[in-house]
Amino acid sequence: MKILKVQALRGPNIWSVQRKKLIQMRLDLEEMEEFPTNKIDGFRERIEAMFPTMIEHRCSEGCRGGFFMRVERGTWMGHVIEHIALEIQTLAGMETGFGRTRETKTPGTYNVVFSYTEENVGMFAAESAVNIAQSLIDGTEYNLEADIQKMREIRERVRLGPSTGSIVEEAVARDIPWIRLGTNSLVQLGYGVNQMRFQATITCKTSNIAVDIACNKEETKRMLDNASIPVASGSICVDDEDLEACIKKIGYPIVIKPLDGNHGKGASINVTNWEDAKSGLAFAKEYSRRVIVEKFITGFDFRVLVIDNKLVAAAKRVPAHVVGNGKDTIQQLIDTTNLDPRRGYGHENVLTEITVDRDTLDLLEKLDYTLETAPKNGEIVYLKSTANLSTGGTSVDVTDMMHPENIFLAERISRVIGLDVCGVDIMAENLTQPLKENGGCILEVNAAPGFRMHLAPSEGLPRNVASPVIDMLYPLGKPSRIPIIAVTGTNGKTTTTRLLAHIVKNNGYKVGFTTSDGIYIQNHMMEKGDTTGPISAEYILKDPTVEFAVLETARGGILRSGLGFSRCDIAVITNIQEDHLGLSDIHTLDDLAKVKSVVVRSVKKDGWAVLNADDEYCMKIANDLSCNVAYFSMDEESAIVKKLSKEGKIVAVYENGFITVKKGEWKIRIERATHVPLTMGGKAKFMIANVLAATLASYLWGFKTEDISLSLQTFIPSAAQTPGRMNIFEFKKFKVLIDFAHNPAGYRGVEEYLSSVQATKKIGIIAGVGDRRDEDIKECAMIAGRMFDHIIIRQEKHLRGRTEEEINNLILEGIEKSGRNVTHEIITKEVEALKHAINSAEEGTFITALSDVITNAIETVQEYLDKENEAGAV
Repeated sequence: MKILKVQALRGPNIWSVQRKKLIQMRLDLEEMEEFPTNKIDGFRERIEAMFPTMIEHRCSEGCRGGFFMRVERGTWMGHVIEHIALEIQTLAGMETGFGRTRETKTPGTYNVVFSYTEENVGMFAAESAVNIAQSLIDGTEYNLEADIQKMREIRERVRLGPSTGSIVEEAVARDIPWIRLGTNSLVQLGYGVNQMRFQATITCKTSNIAVDIACNKEETKRMLDNASIPVASGSICVDDEDLEACIKKIGYPIVIKPLDGNHGKGASINVTNWEDAKSGLAFAKEYSRRVIVEKFITGFDFRVLVIDNKLVAAAKRVPAHVVGNGKDTIQQLIDTTNLDPRRGYGHENVLTEITVDRDTLDLLEKLDYTLETAPKNGEIVYLKSTANLSTGGTSVDVTDMMHPENIFLAERISRVIGLDVCGVDIMAENLTQPLKENGGCILEVNAAPGFRMHLAPSEGLPRNVASPVIDMLYPLGKPSRIPIIAVTGTNGKTTTTRLLAHIVKNNGYKVGFTTSDGIYIQNHMMEKGDTTGPISAEYILKDPTVEFAVLETARGGILRSGLGFSRCDIAVITNIQEDHLGLSDIHTLDDLAKVKSVVVRSVKKDGWAVLNADDEYCMKIANDLSCNVAYFSMDEESAIVKKLSKEGKIVAVYENGFITVKKGEWKIRIERATHVPLTMGGKAKFMIANVLAATLASYLWGFKTEDISLSLQTFIPSAAQTPGRMNIFEFKKFKVLIDFAHNPAGYRGVEEYLSSVQATKKIGIIAGVGDRRDEDIKECAMIAGRMFDHIIIRQEKHLRGRTEEEINNLILEGIEKSGRNVTHEIITKEVEALKHAINSAEEGTFITALSDVITNAIETVQEYLDKENEAGAV
């Protein structure tokens, strides 16, 4: 078996609009295509022995053990690998259960699709599943536990931490979109101007000054002391002399910790003699040049969490420990404790496994213990000097036990320091009494407090502490999303997108849009190139200035990694025509329609899909949508339009020369087509269709008809505004048209326009693209033969596996099929072909360059036009 390709789908995709996180593996079974599972001796027994938990896989049988039934009867290895990939993720603590396996048009080659929780883990699971399947086929040993541990390690390296993850989960529960910014814990909630950012538990509302204060333990202590808040006595030390002076002042026992430390690193507690004090100072200085030395306060370690100046949770933290039974050694007790199913690797479970480190050994040494010591029955042996959950500690929720005065104190501390998310560390016998009565004090104030101890305490009530964070960032009524209009289809996507962006901008929004020639913010090109995929869409949604997004969405990005947004408000399909067929398992127009339908299936329930009523494949898509659907058509009298109108549907039509919106039998005329520059005086019918689509989408969004009309009149097609889309350059004696038409439907649109153009001679510059089907290349050439008197064949780019001679022969064959006596010549380079056509143009000639390299063509023609204008001026 051979893996041909593995890719991660991160948004709505052809397999599922709801399940956005999928791995798609293209797998060639090779000789295993001839060996379903029932033809492999012992396969059922081996897979059941390796994965007994797969008994829960119901598969298509719909019952417990259903997958094993399929294996017994015989199923292909792609299907088995799908189930293995899902199961090993579950065994590694990442339960996920969606999968699909489908054979491609290539016999023996399958798309194996399964869901994931962490992308890197999913990619690893794909390869691991193939290796495991091969070992089961061969009957060889396989170290499954090593792969599972590797997946855990990958997850811990790349996953969001428990605090960050809890805020994201709460946002998702409230339908707030999110984007991870980079590979760390920096996260964007919401889109565009409505975004909020946070990292761990520091939010975009957190005061930078407050964080600096909280990170400076000396300054924190001084400010709290000045505010009459009880703190432990002590001072800052940098050397043994400072340490000695501090101890003389406050006496033993003491606590020594780095001034800039976190997570309890470098801390030594309950230090009672000079040698241990010097050792503790050296240990703390490994983490910070300056070290804080304080009086050791007896009692319990409490963490109080205050969000938006309101107390939301309190927990008693207990350091990692074991309880003796009079016979087992400390190491044995640690091993037994780690067997608790609540404990796991890193942050995978409620509790973390206890590990032995220097801190552990130092604490045992103070007791004259080693790991081989067997503590007395009931004796508690502490293994860490701090109570952090990440080092194996436990927590007990005590929120409801806090005395009102202590609540007041904690909330006041958050205001004194100025933190919106504030963790207050308290040492006291309890929190049921005011601290001033039981002698408790404030140890630290944390600017990025962990949520894990409150989200899943070892004992007591879990607290959803992420909820108040979202309440603070998105108070009731504050939107998190921006409007999104997505445009897809075969032809006309870019023009429709640009026109929509123009309408949106004219209505006062700061618009961001993506096209096949670049990413734009308010008409400023930010990135050049084909930017119609999910990364470009995300670029717009991450921009903090964008109020409205219009996103051209092409098939390539959808197939490669899904949509770049979770859902949109309005989606447009311009048409579905022959283009790119035979690539990426898209062989028919039905296949292509399935890809394009992902965009309209991502429309929110009360949003709108705008479909071409003149396109049979668009009409098929309409039957499977759960959102509102509106249509546009070039023929008001068509049976479909009449039926839709009778049903009360909203339809935009071209009628009596007008761009019109029909609601049932009512008509709202928006503008006369001849007044819309994009339609080339009403001659470019395919442009009228684009105008209808954009007009309808704008109308459905709620823009006023008079504003839409004005925008249609002021959108001037040009090389700057619509590069490569019917760009006409008028020379004194001849004209040049540059268009991006590259498939039969595009060629037919240009042919229809040229039929109304008067010219003494029509010259066409055409090329074939190597990855198109033979019939597509020939059909384009045949259409070119019908509309041009002379054809220049050029071929410079996009050979894609073919030879230049092979493509040119197909073009010549197509020209011959046109049945016209058309002259032709071959000039390989596009720029040279354009120059030749311009230099040889006679008066009244109309040159049409159907270009796949728009920029070069436009620059060349513009250069000639500038020279002519300069000569005329002289």
